[in-house]
Amino acid sequence: MPNMSPKKNEMPSQAPDIRNKNFLEVALGYTEEQAIDEAQRCLNCKHKPCVTGCPVQIDIPAFIKEVAEGNFDAAYDVIAKSSSLPAVCGRVCPQENQCEGKCVRGLKGEPVAIGRLERFVADYHNAKENVKVNKPECNGHKVAIIGSGPSGLTCAGDLAKMGYDVTVFEAFHLAGGVLVYGIPEFRLPKAIVQKEIDGLKALGVKFETNMVIGKVLSIDELMKDYGFESVFIGSGAGLPRFMNIPGENLKGVYSANEFLTRVNLMKAYKEDSTTPIQHAKNVAVVGGGNVAMDAARCAKRLGAENVYIVYRRGEEELPARKEEVEHAKEEGIIFKLLTNPVEILPDENKFVSGIKCVEMELGEPDESGRRRPQVKADSEFTIDVDSVIMSIGTSPNPLIRSTTEGLETQKWGGIIADETGLTSREGVYAGGDAVTGAATVILAMGAGKTAAKAIDEYIKSK
Repeated sequence: MPNMSPKKNEMPSQAPDIRNKNFLEVALGYTEEQAIDEAQRCLNCKHKPCVTGCPVQIDIPAFIKEVAEGNFDAAYDVIAKSSSLPAVCGRVCPQENQCEGKCVRGLKGEPVAIGRLERFVADYHNAKENVKVNKPECNGHKVAIIGSGPSGLTCAGDLAKMGYDVTVFEAFHLAGGVLVYGIPEFRLPKAIVQKEIDGLKALGVKFETNMVIGKVLSIDELMKDYGFESVFIGSGAGLPRFMNIPGENLKGVYSANEFLTRVNLMKAYKEDSTTPIQHAKNVAVVGGGNVAMDAARCAKRLGAENVYIVYRRGEEELPARKEEVEHAKEEGIIFKLLTNPVEILPDENKFVSGIKCVEMELGEPDESGRRRPQVKADSEFTIDVDSVIMSIGTSPNPLIRSTTEGLETQKWGGIIADETGLTSREGVYAGGDAVTGAATVILAMGAGKTAAKAIDEYIKSK
């Protein structure tokens, strides 16, 4: 009999005043009993509306039915047919706007906690030792993947399952892309990312790190000299944007990318870390997306007394996930909304001493549908801070497009690709943030999955 409770099972988590002082995972995960109880809230709808909201098309009712019956291994098998990174997706996907947003239970209460159940199933599977992986027989065809973020890993996993000889080229010294350099440990433990990568290695996927494609090797060389029949570009969007206001070159100003890379990839929060990072007393984070929330929460954990989110629109317009905003507030992050910086102020040694801002008000909607922020007259004020983190977006790194002849791109830098991921170069596909600009992990995974199917069809047709 279905569990008709209108509310989800709450996620066990660290208390806010404890977790904002450490980098351990905030959410602790469901117990087996909680998972079964939550799964029993699913009505197993005939038309599966939740699946239409999933970019990788997981058969959600089927895996939840297995959880409800206590068949956790069978539930994992259902998920694994569609997703190469279930433990990651269960933690960082914006389910409220995707699968859970389509859930019928959400009409008169809270939707089924699909993301939490996916995380539970993946963690249950990953906790096992020596899980047997059925490595497919190699079909003799080679594919190169540029970038080991979510789109690259997904494309690599799907192709490996089809029997392709897949090599992933990663610019950093560790594989994982944004999953290791961008998302903090307290949201996505790096051991989980490594476990997912180890699973791909068991399928036969090879990883080459410290390989900056476009500098060490070009795409042309990969195809002409190294025998790769197709290339997938999943290099992400790692080039930070700035506001071009006075003071952005002062000491103590970071891009969110640099700040988070130092914290997450280089472990600057550890006492024995050799990576320098400023332990500021008062920090302003400019922006309102998930990356801004991550940066603010990291700054708090590094010991800042006051951390401000400075965002030019109101709370309803914040692009960050609702859960991330709530967690940030619980941890003591201060929201300065309808506020826009106009100058970063220096002290006598050219360090940050404050950020000059103006108050904003919302006018008519712009082309994105959001109300356009406008400056209030005579509203200038200063926030005393000694560090500023700019988190106003990123764009694709220009290295690959500048070194690959015939690769067409958008004016803003994104690679032009059709609905299958095919670029203007034969045999070269692209997906994820390298095409769309900064977006979500699951959308990047969907692009990688689509491209893998297209690459398979392309090679078979040669």
